[in-house]
Amino acid sequence: MTQEIQVQASSGNVFADLGLANSDELLIKAELARKISSIIKQQKMTQVEAAELLGIDQPKVSALINGKLSGFSTERLFRFLNALGRDVEIVVKTKSESQAQTRVITI
Repeated sequence: MTQEIQVQASSGNVFADLGLANSDELLIKAELARKISSIIKQQKMTQVEAAELLGIDQPKVSALINGKLSGFSTERLFRFLNALGRDVEIVVKTKSESQAQTRVITI
């Protein structure tokens, strides 16, 4: 007996697909955290070293790396990227006529 698997195309934002409130903000925070985690790994830092550089304790670094982001604002994540030697640039532009809806572009 074969059971049909239903597949639905993603909107590009898993949080929106799950029907979560503030889905754009959640996606941005997840992408920022992914970038921060990648930089920490790239620089071969321990969580303790990263915590010292970011001005937080090691358990918060662990939470950040593991995607537990409820205690982190977008602004705070921007500051972490700055502390890791990265600039953050925000670009706002007019929506093109061909776009059906507005969108948030992530890193």
